[in-house]
Formats: sequence, structure tokens, C-alpha cells
Amino acid sequence: NGSRIAGGRVVAVGTTCTRLLESMEPTTELSDWEGWAKLTVRPGHEFRHVDAMVTNFHQPGTGLLLLMNSFASTNLLKRAYTEAIAAGYRFLSYGDATLVL
Repeated sequence: NGSRIAGGRVVAVGTTCTRLLESMEPTTELSDWEGWAKLTVRPGHEFRHVDAMVTNFHQPGTGLLLLMNSFASTNLLKRAYTEAIAAGYRFLSYGDATLVL
């Protein structure tokens, strides 16, 4: 909340964190919260709480990659993945991470 008040950004670490924060009501202050994150974030989603995300490189065709596609265009993701593969980045849970702005 302090970050928002100061004009800062909220960077979610992981897709689960992103879904949780975006599942909260727009007026909900970011604090302790209990509940189920039933939201599926997909392209066209209007983000209310999250400005950026750190996540792994995910497999094509997954909901996780679809969530990343909410932040970045398909073309940008394709270019990033092509470069990551060429550079030998590792994918999935124990691989390298990416910052999606």
C-alpha cells in the first residue's frame, strides 16, 4: 500500500501471487487476505493491483503462458522465448526467471 501511495509499482513474484492479488476487489487494501483465487488472467485483463511480474519461462499452450500474454504481446513473448532458447536459458519451475513489465 505504501508503494502505491508513493506512486510506486507492485511487482508480483509468480503467477499464483499475480492471480491472488488480481482476485482482490479493486478497493481492497493489499494486506492479509484469505480466500480462493478463482480468477483466470488472460489477454485483455485490466490489471487493478499488479504492474509487473517475475515468473519462470513456461511451456507453450499453458495457462501460465496465457497469463504472461496478459502483460506482453504474443510477438514480444515469441521474441523473448526465441532469445532465451538461443542463450540456453532453462525453463519450468527450476529454470531461469523473466521480468514481465
